[in-house]
Amino acid sequence: MTQLDVRTVSTGRSDLRTHALTSVLRGQRTTYLIGGAVTVAVYSGLLALGLLILEGRVPYLFLVAVSHLLAVVIVYPWYRLVVFRVSRDPWITGCLRFYAVGLSFLAASLAGLPLLVELAGIPILLAQLLVLPASTVLSYAINRSWAFRGRARAKRW
Repeated sequence: MTQLDVRTVSTGRSDLRTHALTSVLRGQRTTYLIGGAVTVAVYSGLLALGLLILEGRVPYLFLVAVSHLLAVVIVYPWYRLVVFRVSRDPWITGCLRFYAVGLSFLAASLAGLPLLVELAGIPILLAQLLVLPASTVLSYAINRSWAFRGRARAKRW
């Protein structure tokens, strides 16, 4: 019986592309943007469900606040474990800091939504989606420097 020795020869190009893609996908800004997309989807889904079930019986600003709280609790593990890669501090402390950052943006929603909904006549979900983008960049900076300060050792671009 003859043994056949088969080896693959790497051209280097595909390995380089694969490494570059993997590096970008593991980068902190990329994982933050993925987390942001998931956060918006979770928050919007919760708000839409709340509006569908409770509209007219509960003020929409209350539903905004409850949806925000639930979304923060649901997405916090992603930010802690994947984006900022924190392993030391207690979960509760980290979540409270993360929520504290989110409270300023919740305040912006609670102030901006009535203007867009009541005065401009824009539907609630659309108005909320118009308010959200303003917080993305600022939220990253605050979370990185305060909520997860100095504890993140994530690879950056």
